[in-house]
Amino acid sequence: MKTVSNKHNLQVLYEDNHIIIVNKRAGDIVQGDKTGDKPLSEVVKEYIAEKYQKPGNVFLGVVHRLDRPTTGIVVFARTSKALPRLNSLFAEKKAKKTYWAIVKNEPQKKQDTLIHWLRKNPKNNKSSAFQTEVKDSKKAILEYTVKKKLDRYVWLEVLLHTGRHHQIRAQLASIGCPIKGDLKYGFDRSNKDGSIHLHARKLVFTHPVKKEPLEIIAPLPNDSIWNACI
Repeated sequence: MKTVSNKHNLQVLYEDNHIIIVNKRAGDIVQGDKTGDKPLSEVVKEYIAEKYQKPGNVFLGVVHRLDRPTTGIVVFARTSKALPRLNSLFAEKKAKKTYWAIVKNEPQKKQDTLIHWLRKNPKNNKSSAFQTEVKDSKKAILEYTVKKKLDRYVWLEVLLHTGRHHQIRAQLASIGCPIKGDLKYGFDRSNKDGSIHLHARKLVFTHPVKKEPLEIIAPLPNDSIWNACI
């Protein structure tokens, strides 16, 4: 399905009766939080209500989240039938998630699997990465590949095997490769728009109702560094 632009400023990558997949912008929050800012879930509900002229409350299930400064693919369930199936799909790691990241330094290896134990600190909303298991930590696994060396940065492709809090950000920072713009994890300056250069690029999974294979690709944000990757 082609990308659709509309007055709700949504970039819809795929939609049918059961699911809707959008390309999240930096700064959008997927679900409501203590900031009180309007979440992406509400914007999607309004879009559905208007497009399909649905009176009353629109059902929309939040399946997974992306960090606020991150861009890319977010999947929502449009029916109560699809929601538990999508939840199971993600929980059982049957959805293959590929991210792109722009980092400060080149990793020592061109390709590697990183295994850490991550512990979240709720006070500063940050995860610390440890080489061995510590109290209250969770195992985190990802694979990365160096795609291209840019003038000042390095473009990585990341395949996520677990879905921990700030996992990619914490794990890449722990090997000396903080993501561009990510002050929280050691990059030296922020991006002007508050984003970080982490993009949920591709998602491959089986449709929860139709049982057909789906491959979704999210276009990159339009900036000079991402443009240099393609």
